[in-house]
Amino acid sequence: MARILITGGEVLSATGSQAADVLVDGDEIAALVTPGHFASMAATCERVIDAKGKYVLPGGVDVHTHMELPFGGTAASDTFETGTIAAAFGGTTSIIDFAVQRTGEDVHDGLAAWHQKADGNCAIDYGFHQIIGGVDDAALKAMADLTKNEGVTSFKLFMAYPGVFYSDDGQILRAMQTASELGATIMMHAENGPAIDVLVAQALARGETDPRYHSLTRPVEMEEEATHRAIMLAKVARAPLYIVHMSAREAVEAVARARDMGANVFGETCPQYLYLSLEEHLSKAGFAGAAYVCSTPLRSREEGHQDALWRALRTNDLSIVSTDHCPFCMKDQKELGIGNFSKIPNGIGSVEHRLDLLYQGVVTGQLSLARWVELASTTPARMFGLYPRKGVLAPGSDADIVVYDPKGVTDISVKTHHMNMDHSAYEGIHVDGRVEMVLSRGRVVIEGNAFTGAVGHGRFLRRGLSQYLL
Repeated sequence: MARILITGGEVLSATGSQAADVLVDGDEIAALVTPGHFASMAATCERVIDAKGKYVLPGGVDVHTHMELPFGGTAASDTFETGTIAAAFGGTTSIIDFAVQRTGEDVHDGLAAWHQKADGNCAIDYGFHQIIGGVDDAALKAMADLTKNEGVTSFKLFMAYPGVFYSDDGQILRAMQTASELGATIMMHAENGPAIDVLVAQALARGETDPRYHSLTRPVEMEEEATHRAIMLAKVARAPLYIVHMSAREAVEAVARARDMGANVFGETCPQYLYLSLEEHLSKAGFAGAAYVCSTPLRSREEGHQDALWRALRTNDLSIVSTDHCPFCMKDQKELGIGNFSKIPNGIGSVEHRLDLLYQGVVTGQLSLARWVELASTTPARMFGLYPRKGVLAPGSDADIVVYDPKGVTDISVKTHHMNMDHSAYEGIHVDGRVEMVLSRGRVVIEGNAFTGAVGHGRFLRRGLSQYLL
């Protein structure tokens, strides 16, 4: 097995940093040692990487992606091949995607379909959550099988999208009770879907068809109310709860109150909610705002939602930043919603930019280096049964490593990104920092501007239970 020695860097973890050299032996990290300790070993290594002046950190773990997701008459434009290559360019070395079961379909068939999509096509390691689109006796039985036998230990439910993914309160309670018995994790899309459908129909009847009405018909109250209701149902079921893609200050405050009372509740946000807004992006002239349609929707900067999310990341009221990567091109995809905002495929492509956009929070003083690593790598791995295999640089852990240059620059643009999209939601954003090199299980897969890995290198991750269960 090949050995690689990374020397001279500042090794980062969720608890701090240290000057250390990192020895990689095959797929795993063999040792972290005092700088220069292994100097005599350099000649026996396949490669010595000079990381002087650079940060060395565990590869990013993005626990919310949607590669090839069918949605609204089309499908997400990134395949598992293009999406995982783009993720690697951005310093992410593990993703957890969502296998889909719609109402009336079989859970096992949904998981099998996603295995077929991903198997042999991924450049980095990958796992699956399971979407449960119809909670019935068969689905509850499948939850037990997937948890015990398939390495799929988390299940996503929807309080939105009636007729497609929606579960009512009784179904949600039954699924939460089952998850509590299994030690599995429930992930919740918390928006009041039936009420939103009424607001959408009323807006369209008034001739309000532009993209910005996507947000105006999914008001803060719809997220706040559903978040509170999900927390109460989880309390009754004695189940942990993970709420995905949080965008509204008031919803995050509901999570904070629950956590302050000792509830085992966790919130996730995404880069789009930290950087983009209703006024500046979703309300662009003509149909340009369609590029920014996602659910939950972008919120008003004037109302302070973005500042509140950054604050919640600092205080740990929000625990993880994932991407909800669900890319669609403008041409022939987002354009399906011309004249009717409700037909615009929901999603933004971010999998390549998460680490950089979060690092800009370090540059501006919003986050510490340790918190950067915690949000992007360590806590996701712990939350979803991958730690310490992933999420940390330690002997015996997978050699998923990012060498990050704090003096480098990243200018985000459709001209330079690697996602399969004809636009960038983050066009023109400048980041003071740059991913210089990425190792996936000991293999250099990104070096500078080049992909040096291989499609098929990525392995399926059979996950254990969350380390945050009580």
